[in-house]
Amino acid sequence: MHASVLLVSALAASVWGAPAFPKINLVDKLEGVTDYFNMLASKVQDSRSRGPPVCDLSSVSLPAGASTMAPPSEGLVLKHIAIGRGTQNYTCNPATPGDAPKANGAVATLFNASCAVATSMELAAALTRAALYFDLAQSETLGRLSPSNLGRSGVHFFTDSTTPFFNLDSSAWKLGEIPCAKQGSAPAPQDAPRGLSGEPAVAWLKLDAKPGATGGLQEVYRLFTVGGSPPATCEGLPSTFEIQYSTQ
Repeated sequence: MHASVLLVSALAASVWGAPAFPKINLVDKLEGVTDYFNMLASKVQDSRSRGPPVCDLSSVSLPAGASTMAPPSEGLVLKHIAIGRGTQNYTCNPATPGDAPKANGAVATLFNASCAVATSMELAAALTRAALYFDLAQSETLGRLSPSNLGRSGVHFFTDSTTPFFNLDSSAWKLGEIPCAKQGSAPAPQDAPRGLSGEPAVAWLKLDAKPGATGGLQEVYRLFTVGGSPPATCEGLPSTFEIQYSTQ
């Protein structure tokens, strides 16, 4: 049996202070994307209660922007692709407002985009960009990435300052859990979508499993990021703040 590789990309956008999740008409932003993904969901994402959707991911490859990172290790196969929607978190020391904010982990809800990417990587990337404008609270309540119909597949958070954690057992699919360590990174492409406050996209990442991973999960990629970067200094910022982001 082949080992598994988990591919997770997240889009990020930023606002200062309390998170805001504005409701928008997606057609105003990306005409036709809503209808496309609702149609796609009716065909391939109705399996939330029946186990993992059967989608051929064998033709899915890393985008050109990830070429400076190590490829998936030999023998691994792509197991899952999620759109992540949440916040990048930062801290500041009020005594040194000229310092740069320090990263303090991230949290995100993950939505199953495996079949969407297998069907059209371009439209899946467009949905990842649009997800920044979706109402996350509504999506969490509904258990799907509204107004698309991509079902919730897990959560992402940090267990300590250096350990990003992906729980894919918190949904009907039960795909496993993976604590990670950073293995490599690449700057987001210069044309990567900016966040809600115009901030740049956070870097793309490759993560390797730490001890304790289950379900055969061994590697994670964060790709197609949107927003999420902090300002250059802490001037005028609180001691802790969040910046909205999304990713794949």
